Amino acid sequence: MAGTTATDPGVTALGAGGNDGTMRAIVRSRYGGPDVLELATVERPTPAADEVLIAVRAASVNAGDRHLMRGSPFLVRLIYGGITRPRSGPLGVDVAGRVEAVGEAVTRFEPGDEVFGDLSTSGFGAFAEYVCAPEDVLASKPAGVTFEDAAAVPTAAVAALQALRDEGGIRAGERVLVNGASGGVGTFAVQLANWFGAEVTGVCSTAKVELVRSLGADHVVDYTREDATESGRTYDLIVDTAASHSLSAYRRALRPEGRYVMVGGPTSRFVRTVVFGPLLSMTGTKRLTNLMLRTNPEDLAFVGERLVAGDITPVIDREYELTDVPEAIRYLEAGRATGKVMVAVRGPNEGGDLAATAASDRSETSAA
Repeated sequence: MAGTTATDPGVTALGAGGNDGTMRAIVRSRYGGPDVLELATVERPTPAADEVLIAVRAASVNAGDRHLMRGSPFLVRLIYGGITRPRSGPLGVDVAGRVEAVGEAVTRFEPGDEVFGDLSTSGFGAFAEYVCAPEDVLASKPAGVTFEDAAAVPTAAVAALQALRDEGGIRAGERVLVNGASGGVGTFAVQLANWFGAEVTGVCSTAKVELVRSLGADHVVDYTREDATESGRTYDLIVDTAASHSLSAYRRALRPEGRYVMVGGPTSRFVRTVVFGPLLSMTGTKRLTNLMLRTNPEDLAFVGERLVAGDITPVIDREYELTDVPEAIRYLEAGRATGKVMVAVRGPNEGGDLAATAASDRSETSAA
């Protein structure tokens, strides 16, 4: 990463971090499964003029991490560089931590501020003790919100928000179907749709029915027993995080003027939605589209406000330490995760176990 040196007068810093200018990070030198990831000691980055240096306290695992790790689909290699081997640094999209240093052009933050954000447009790197990021991909972490909860929302909750509000045009009183309601995006989509005043139906497996109901779903469909697209019930908006049916099946389940928004699922179905969604939308009054996530501090702040108000609560499936990121991604790939899979990051001078780190964060935020 381009940036200034640690002694550059354009950098304002707290002086924290390893005295030798290094940090621990999850790196890889080739594409492949979780076994290609390893914990290494690397040079600690320094912020460019418009960047801040973050001491990472928590990160979360997303589907994008596994795509970058494997270099699949091949389009990932074309977009992010490295046709035969990866050229980008550590993985990790969602981050929460403390600002340790700021570049000379930074105006929104100063050392000591607590922040959270989405690094997908700025080089990734949350699976490390430190990461640099432009200030415009970050928001201030609200007081009373733990680092863990803040790191759970930048991708999943913002994706749910943009799918419902921006692409879906959700209105109070509408019928909304969330397919994949127990996943990372789905758990937030159920809660936010409820907050918007919609009548929410969530689709999930048998074991997760009660969880989805507890998140605010008015109705829950167990996909092992019933096909939500063939029940005869129709919806104003379908938010699809699983892409488990054809576009024609979803189209049949829409009411007149209904909207379908694909958020996640197999790459082949994503491509079909991109290609055929607009064509199907041209015939009749129903609209089928896919979400292209847009990183911005305004939406980060919005979901932060919903966290503080208790309108949304992250569902945390498992927590891993930085050393166990390969296992965290392996678990996510297995498709068993409910809600979010988290990574807790401790600095070189922090001891204790993962539970103690999380407890410390909660005590700090409750005292604020």
